[in-house]
Amino acid sequence: MDGSYSARKPIGTTATTGHPCPESGVWKVVGYPTTTAPIAKGNILPPYQGRAVTWQLTAYA
Repeated sequence: MDGSYSARKPIGTTATTGHPCPESGVWKVVGYPTTTAPIAKGNILPPYQGRAVTWQLTAYA
């Protein structure tokens, strides 16, 4: 290997509002109310309904 391969974060990975998205894919808000959103790796995870939330990776892009 040449070292350029980077393993994907596993489905179920969580991250919080205000942090960079660790993996491109479909992310779901943990808790209620919930929503899903496609978020690209490196983008800042957004708040939901005006509050900081935990996002969970549910599918790869």
